[in-house]
Amino acid sequence: MKLITSLLPVVFVVISCSQPQKETLSAQDLINKSIVISGGNKISNSTLMFSFRDKKYKAFRRFGNYQLERFFIDEKDTVVDLLDNNKFERFVNFKKVELPDSTANKYSNAVNSVHYFSVLPFGLNDEAVNKKYLDTVRIKGKKYHKIEITFNKEKGGEDFDDVFLYWINTETYKVDYLAYEYHVNEGGKRFREAYNERIIDSIRFVDYNNYKPINKEASLYSLEHLFETNALKLLSKIELEAIEVK
Repeated sequence: MKLITSLLPVVFVVISCSQPQKETLSAQDLINKSIVISGGNKISNSTLMFSFRDKKYKAFRRFGNYQLERFFIDEKDTVVDLLDNNKFERFVNFKKVELPDSTANKYSNAVNSVHYFSVLPFGLNDEAVNKKYLDTVRIKGKKYHKIEITFNKEKGGEDFDDVFLYWINTETYKVDYLAYEYHVNEGGKRFREAYNERIIDSIRFVDYNNYKPINKEASLYSLEHLFETNALKLLSKIELEAIEVK
């Protein structure tokens, strides 16, 4: 009997070690995996070109340094917007135009926004970004990690008080849904559903169905439930065309 008793702790240790260990990942771990799977290593040293709503966009990224461009025709004028790490500039018919700060900020934010959404979740490891794990939820029968993204005021841009939510698939680690609450132009909330995934030169690109809540007082944190119960209104489609990677 003493021999059997003395063996029990050993048996318990062996059984415990043989049990599969549950993977526990932080919000940072999940964002890291999602960025890598979506081609973040390629994006950080690439040139991307695409079209969006009658405008052409080009992004040069070299390990932290970037230049984001936008080209379009305004009536008969050729307009080129350039945004890099340090400044925003506009050229009309290849001549630099001096702009009031408020106007320059408006154009700069517009250029940055399109480029930002085009390569998500790349960019979520920027210095001003804060990440928080909220919950594990189900959307359309699939399981997701729900992550909250906020921004520091310092280096967080003019819209630092915006709040984003990302739903990362627990099996693929891809972002299938995102939502955000913004405060400019009277504010609002949006929920985006990714579709039309394509992999171009190791980078994942998607289009989005862009929704808003029917009840404008709805909480940002309830939007996935409203999506499942058809309580969101489809506003637009976010579609990237003529994508090229160099």
